[in-house]
Amino acid sequence: MELDERVAALERRVAELERRGTGEPGDGGGRDGAAPGGGEGGRPSADPFWALEGLKSALADEEAADGGVLFTGAVRLPTGEAVEWQWSRTTDVLLESDWTDAAEVFAALGHPVRMRLLKEILAGRRTVAELAALDGLGTTGQIYHHLRQLTAAGWLRPAARGRHEVPPQRVVPLLVALAAALP
Repeated sequence: MELDERVAALERRVAELERRGTGEPGDGGGRDGAAPGGGEGGRPSADPFWALEGLKSALADEEAADGGVLFTGAVRLPTGEAVEWQWSRTTDVLLESDWTDAAEVFAALGHPVRMRLLKEILAGRRTVAELAALDGLGTTGQIYHHLRQLTAAGWLRPAARGRHEVPPQRVVPLLVALAAALP
């Protein structure tokens, strides 16, 4: 595909994302409302590959011969917060990107204390005092160190009054990374 054709295809995709969601980077065209579901394990019972079929259909419309990747989620956290998000990229875009840029993001997840901090923050423990009261997370100074690492990698952001939160656009990717790592 020539450069002009690729630019035109990207402009169509951006216009579609803006129509569906806010169109901001990382937004993924999220939406309000309920996600499909109902079958065993949360999958729709009629077609277990509904998301895959939708992706293939969308890619056919864009003439993306090499395919693509989609992940999506509708999550209710233990705090009651609801997050819905989706993201997709064509295979060529993913394979042509600089993968070394992702190293710091993955490295931040590579420590057991950081993973536990993320889990506890998603569960509603969002201040250093609340986190320090838990066994196995280390000293207050160590907790601050890990929170800084997670914040620098984009997995956390500061919130009001010394609180930390996982940004909504990172909740589903975090759970996808976790699901990919679990047996």
